[in-house]
Amino acid sequence: MHSSRELDMAEILRSPGIPAETVPRPVALPASARPSRWWSVRAAIPARARALLALAGLVLPLALWWAGTAGRAGDAADAVFLPSPAQVWSRLADWWQAGDLAGDMRVSVGRVLGGFLLSAALALPLGLMIGSFRVVQALLEPLTDFIRYMPAVAFIPLVMLWVGIEESSKVAIIFIGTFFQMVLMVAEDVRRVPLAQIEAAQTLGATRTELIEKVIFPSAAPALLDTMRVTMGWAWTYLVVAELVAANSGLGYAILKAQRFLQTDKIFAGILLIGLIGLLTDQLFRWAHRRAFPWLHLKG
Repeated sequence: MHSSRELDMAEILRSPGIPAETVPRPVALPASARPSRWWSVRAAIPARARALLALAGLVLPLALWWAGTAGRAGDAADAVFLPSPAQVWSRLADWWQAGDLAGDMRVSVGRVLGGFLLSAALALPLGLMIGSFRVVQALLEPLTDFIRYMPAVAFIPLVMLWVGIEESSKVAIIFIGTFFQMVLMVAEDVRRVPLAQIEAAQTLGATRTELIEKVIFPSAAPALLDTMRVTMGWAWTYLVVAELVAANSGLGYAILKAQRFLQTDKIFAGILLIGLIGLLTDQLFRWAHRRAFPWLHLKG
């Protein structure tokens, strides 16, 4: 495969009227001086190698964890600080059989989805307006910036006072933790739409509504879906905080309850389950991105 510089030199050599001896010949770099395909900036790697590297990245910490706990002879004190993978797996099996692991997972997923979908339903149009109109940006962005630095856990007393201790209070905490961040990220995605596209549409007579519906939103859509993927991860991080509010079920509640009884293996099990569900959700968003915008994932 010839580089673009080599092809340019070849074209010059074929041009009439230019003596060949006056044109510098392309010099091939030795193999040792060429950048490695694996370490070239943003260079693609084979799909099989990418899958193997991803698997190694997940298995290696597990192997180190197992190696760090393999030499213990059932020391209960050590297990409180760092249970072995076998102990965590045993606790997980007991949780599934004797407890209500499926119910806890279902409740937690419902709470996260409720808070996230409510945030998205309000943040998308609001962020679209902030990113599109300077008047709305001047009015609402400073307030949003101010509130987003307030920790969601600080709102728990107010949520309990205003909303109560029912299921809606858990959804409200997740909403507070994600909404204001999502608004600003959506607005920033909208501001990245090239001004040339907007001006071209205005030249063709597009109205404000048409600019938003047919130019700004479609152009920003790939970045908006990535923003949804990132904020979904934040929604999961607020789950344990949300389930501080008079909960009696859910993965976060189970983790907090296990803390009171020093059941470290159950804490590990709950954290790993949340991470696994989050990973599956993240991969679902990535799959949706590839399906919705396939031209952004074409191999070069």
